[in-house]
Formats: sequence, C-alpha cells, structure tokens
Amino acid sequence: MALLSQKNARHVLEEIIALFPDAKPSLNFRNHYELLIAVMLSAQTTDVAVNKATPALFERFPNPEAIAESSIETIMPYISKLGLYRNKARFMYECAIQLIERFDSQVPQTREELESLSGIGRKTANVVLSVGFGIPAFAVDTHVSRICKHHKIVKKSATPLEVEKRVMAVLPPERWLPAHQAMIYFGRAICHPKNPECDQYPQLYQFDNS
Repeated sequence: MALLSQKNARHVLEEIIALFPDAKPSLNFRNHYELLIAVMLSAQTTDVAVNKATPALFERFPNPEAIAESSIETIMPYISKLGLYRNKARFMYECAIQLIERFDSQVPQTREELESLSGIGRKTANVVLSVGFGIPAFAVDTHVSRICKHHKIVKKSATPLEVEKRVMAVLPPERWLPAHQAMIYFGRAICHPKNPECDQYPQLYQFDNS
C-alpha cells in the first residue's frame, strides 16, 4: 500500500478539520483535575457514558484529597456503568494519592510526569497537555488510528506512536489539537469502522500533485 505524500496527507487532514471546524472536546470538565479523571475514565467507554457518571462523581470527589480520604470500594458505585470500572476506581485512588504526594494536588504539565501517574498512558497525557494546558501534543485514539490507516496516512500495521509521529510530521503544531478533535467527529459521523462513507466527500481526494 503506497502511503500518501506529506503534502497529500496534510490535504486530507486539513479537509477533515474543515468539515468540523468547531469540534470541541466532548467530555465535560471544569478544571485540570476533572479533565484528567474524565479522560482516564473514557478508556474503552463512550464519552457520553462518562459524562453521565461524572456529575455525581465530581460532586462527591471534587479534588484529589476527597478521593484519597475515601476508598476504592467507595469510588466504584459512581463509575460502575463504565467499562473496566474496578480498575479505573483503583487508578483514581492511586492517582489522587500521587497527585497529593508528588505534585501538591496539582495536575502536572509534562508528559513524563503525567505518565508517571497510575492509569495515565500516552494518549491521556497528550489530551491533558493539549486540551488542558494548550501545550502542543497529538493524542491517538481508535478513531484517529482508523482514519489514518483508511486514508493511507500510515500503514495498516502502524502503532499508535507511529500514527502520532506521522501526523505531527505532516501538520504544524498549532493544527494538532484541531485535527484530533475533528478526527473524532469525522470517525463517529463518516469514517465508520464498517461501511465508511468517506467517498461521499470527494474534496478529501482532490490532490494537487503538480
């Protein structure tokens, strides 16, 4: 499979951004702590389901101290309708203690520090950096990975890190967050796992190869 050139790959990504220019994060949060927890909870679960769980969760646990003073068993009922909720409750509890002990209860602003927290992988760290702090980073979720493979921006066997590096090489840093947000909407509405409808958007393929 021949991959798109840098120029044509950027064309596809810019056209996707143009389709959803006002795409915003679909998780609800009011501060860095809530963003961190919401993104952690969203693994293998829809954002809609997370948004249903977090109002009561954040009312009961408004900060890391509230989590640390409770228990894993106390947290679980608040997120029991989410996938992997037992693990996520444990991650929340451990992460809260780490935030208090290592970072004075504040969410850190570097990928290395974020990934040192329980339950926080590279994707979550990148979302927190870009959405929460405005620090250029590109998060790869299932939508982003599928779109990049379907449109030959990366090879079919590409890892999330390879997808991340390719997109970051194709787009300038100020376009990473708009691309991530637009690709989520594009993946939900158009580039479905089964029967993608991308061919209904010919502008995606109108390459200028001059």
